[in-house]
Amino acid sequence: MEPTTRLVTVRGIPFSLQTAGTGPGLLLLHGFTGSSATWAAFLPEWSTQYQVLAPDLIGHGQSAAPTDPARYTLEEAVDDLLALLDTLGIDQCIVLGYSLGGRLALTFAVHAPARVSALILESTSPGIADPSERAARKAQDEALAAMIEERGIAWFVEYWEQQPLFASQARLPADVRARIRAERLAQRPSGLANSLRGMGTGVMTPLWDHLPQLDLPVLLIVGAFDTKYVTIGQSMAAQLPHAELVIVPDAGHAVHVEQPEIFQNLVSTFLQRVTSPR
Repeated sequence: MEPTTRLVTVRGIPFSLQTAGTGPGLLLLHGFTGSSATWAAFLPEWSTQYQVLAPDLIGHGQSAAPTDPARYTLEEAVDDLLALLDTLGIDQCIVLGYSLGGRLALTFAVHAPARVSALILESTSPGIADPSERAARKAQDEALAAMIEERGIAWFVEYWEQQPLFASQARLPADVRARIRAERLAQRPSGLANSLRGMGTGVMTPLWDHLPQLDLPVLLIVGAFDTKYVTIGQSMAAQLPHAELVIVPDAGHAVHVEQPEIFQNLVSTFLQRVTSPR
């Protein structure tokens, strides 16, 4: 089924939203520098059984990019998602999030547990527990935000692609790398800068203490090359009551890009399990 893209205004902000399919709700949340296009390869399968909702997060893609960083916090984004689901008449959904989108998905489940039936978290952190480390990350993100505004998107994309987090993506086919780069180059400096200021890990309220209370199925997906997030995933799995951790071989931070078939199979199998009648 072909997805439909439209603008939906909630809480005064126009959001670009892709929808496809019918059935249980499946909310897809992309990562920093991404958009709903992140999930394009997976929509044909998932939309055959689920009502897929893929918004561009605030400051990303075709959604609005307000000038006030305070509008970009994860708590504000949770309220946006609640308003979006209310507008669409969806009481509860499964939420899949990658990186920044995973942190938003986790925050959403903590703040509105009745609205989330299951979580799929790819390369996700519950935040930085140590206050001094968190403060250092906040300062680092602010410095990068200022550089994005000063030097522009082309400079930032070149810088971002050199981060060790994405080193394993150098092995990807040229057309895949070009698609990812195009998605990043289509962003706006103000949107990315304010996303760092409002949604960065340095300003995120750590959620580690909330993990034992999350009484829902959780699939954690990490790439074996992404050793930092493998460790985080192992710690999360030990604290979540109903979590399954999958470490995907030959993949780094973006498992959905580096091993798309494995990623799709993992997600589809989990979806089938949590939505099948018992």
